[in-house]
Amino acid sequence: MHETARGLHDSGLISKRRMGEFDALCHLDVHEMQPQQIKSLRERAHLSQAVFAAVLNTSLSAVQKWEVGDKKPSGPSLKLLNLIERKGLESVL
Repeated sequence: MHETARGLHDSGLISKRRMGEFDALCHLDVHEMQPQQIKSLRERAHLSQAVFAAVLNTSLSAVQKWEVGDKKPSGPSLKLLNLIERKGLESVL
């Protein structure tokens, strides 16, 4: 994905500023999140668990399990949660 964006930038189709933003998102340091952190992110956004799950492109059950500590988010879901924590919900909408 990053290589595609780099090619578009090299071709002049993506601005230097936009490429910088893309770089920042691709190289986002991701840390594990505790159940209360996940719940707090959702509550600060004033979203139900179902809507938060839809935003993260995951299931309601997954969000419920993360918030009580039965499971931990990983992969793209964890990256999105970290992005929401750092840049706000608008960054993923």
